[in-house]
Amino acid sequence: MEVKRRTAESLVKRLNSAADADSAAEAIAEIRLLSKHDPEIRSLLADAGAVPILAARLLPGGGHNSPPSQENAAAALLNISISAGEGLMATPGLLDALAAALHPSSPTSAAAAQHAAATLYSLLTVDAYRPIIGSKRPLVASLIALLHVPNPPNRFIKDALKALFGVALYPLNRPAMVDLGVVPALFSLVVNDGRTGVVEDATAVIAQVAGCYESVDAFRNVAGVRVLVDLVDAGRGASGRASENAAAALLNLVMSGGEEAAADVREIEVAETALRELAGGGSSARAKSKAESLLKALDGGRGGRLQRFADFKTNSPPSSQLSTLSAATTVSN
Repeated sequence: MEVKRRTAESLVKRLNSAADADSAAEAIAEIRLLSKHDPEIRSLLADAGAVPILAARLLPGGGHNSPPSQENAAAALLNISISAGEGLMATPGLLDALAAALHPSSPTSAAAAQHAAATLYSLLTVDAYRPIIGSKRPLVASLIALLHVPNPPNRFIKDALKALFGVALYPLNRPAMVDLGVVPALFSLVVNDGRTGVVEDATAVIAQVAGCYESVDAFRNVAGVRVLVDLVDAGRGASGRASENAAAALLNLVMSGGEEAAADVREIEVAETALRELAGGGSSARAKSKAESLLKALDGGRGGRLQRFADFKTNSPPSSQLSTLSAATTVSN
């Protein structure tokens, strides 16, 4: 371990004292490579001071900012975050640097933005970090803006969705996400992007965002309830995971929006039929459970009082699932 400590300190010293772009690029590339293959050196690199230097490479005017160096710096931060997330979160300006890398107008490469999004999701696997990250509006806005990038690579958009999912897991972040325009961005993906996994991951985020009252009007503005009912409807050909997430989204919307949201669901003529088919068909246990709970909520509200479920409001697991593996288990390529 002592040899690895000296290696980490030497690399950080080389990077900190690099006199030209080539020297800096070599040190950053080596840090990325070592942090990918050696989990033990990640925390040692953080202890040696690598994080603020790497983060500075993501900022405009932050030094020798060639696209390859920025990509390698972002990838190294992702790798370090897996084993030493506290080192990243303790670094002043780290979240600002990630926001700069994520913003579509940034000169950083798409690969650097992808690694920055994956780094965020890695950090967001820690409950305590979700309110901190969610409070950074420019950071969340940059993540949402990535959903509007034309023809993004599959992994690029999925990493952005994974990070947004992590932000939305903290309930108090959801109203701000709605205010920043996440709802139309997500539904645009569902309607227009047919790539494997994208619809599933987008609906997973939608299901979480639906768990706040502010989503009721936002869903109305994009005909979101109708889109979700179409996904639940077996005749529409949606995947099992997309249908499950759509049912969870409708349930969360009704539970957070009350009778106002329930009326929006009832207005869709095929909604209850589709939900009964989901509850009684060959769906997953989770999909059946969500459909059954939603049907009970809709029935309970017909007399003007929406039925509430105590177990839904307290200590319930996330009501939607991503189709991708956690970034916390995945290093950069």
